[in-house]
Amino acid sequence: MNHDNNPIWVIADQENCKLLPVTPQLVGQARLLADVLATSVEVVLLGEGIDTHTEKIFAAGADRIYVGDHPDLAMYHPEVYTDVIVKLTLEHHPQIMLMGSTSMGRELAPLVAARLETGLTAHCIDLRINQKGILEQKIPAYGGEITIVCPERRPQMATVAQGVFPSPSPEGGRGGEIVSIQGPFLPSDRIQTLELVMEEPDGIPLDTASCVIAGGAGAGDLQGWNQIVELAAILNAGLGCTRPAVDEGWAELDTMIGQSGKMVNPETYLGIGLSGEQQHMVGVTGANVMIAINSDKKSPVFEQVDVGIVDDCRDFVPVLLEKIRKYKEQQTSCQ
Repeated sequence: MNHDNNPIWVIADQENCKLLPVTPQLVGQARLLADVLATSVEVVLLGEGIDTHTEKIFAAGADRIYVGDHPDLAMYHPEVYTDVIVKLTLEHHPQIMLMGSTSMGRELAPLVAARLETGLTAHCIDLRINQKGILEQKIPAYGGEITIVCPERRPQMATVAQGVFPSPSPEGGRGGEIVSIQGPFLPSDRIQTLELVMEEPDGIPLDTASCVIAGGAGAGDLQGWNQIVELAAILNAGLGCTRPAVDEGWAELDTMIGQSGKMVNPETYLGIGLSGEQQHMVGVTGANVMIAINSDKKSPVFEQVDVGIVDDCRDFVPVLLEKIRKYKEQQTSCQ
């Protein structure tokens, strides 16, 4: 089958009836890709009480939305969601399918790809259409990036983290076609959702923080890491990390920044005791000002930031903390 003019799909992601920011970001990028291919953008939106999101999705660039609004879809269920998406795909034959690299997308995308017997590229940092009309999916690797294509199978599938693509400027008054997906959507007996427990994140959320501090292996030990934690708190900054900090047990996995973690877009980024590996740095490319502290003057991180400080962070951070405390005391006394 010739898929040249078939649509580009985005699988919407929502939690508790709230549309996640990655969805309009992917719709906006899909719109750019679709304009190159002279085709349409279509979105699959599943859940309950989610019909209010259609206006925002259309404003981001969608032409058609398949809406499954049903109690059976209220909570994400991997088998049910996979069945719905695979059935729709076999009926409408999208040439490209994009999902967010979220807790849902990281599980759902490979399930759908396996059922459709097609390829999947995870954690993409860029998506482009080449001269042959094939999707080029770029991922970081070996200190740079590599391009992956899926020339034979369709749909071409990719997951992308929140923040990789900018949120599109809403096009007010833009509409499109809404297609209702009819149930019932019956979950199997193999998997049952018994309870959802929502935890409030500690500190400033990384995705909204204007200043982000990321710590790495250079912290040395838990005492060194706690100094970085204190610095983030006193600066009212979001606290992130690299993989070594997670492996050492200093930080939680959901605070890891990079290819397999979060993408952040702060005004200011401060990397402390990290080497600047590509897997981490791709997560902070949206920062306006980037600063790094590392004891190795030849560290790759200094080639990627605006300001570099060559010093052992275990010596530098305590001095910085003391300076900030004195400054705040002076500001308070002057009021």
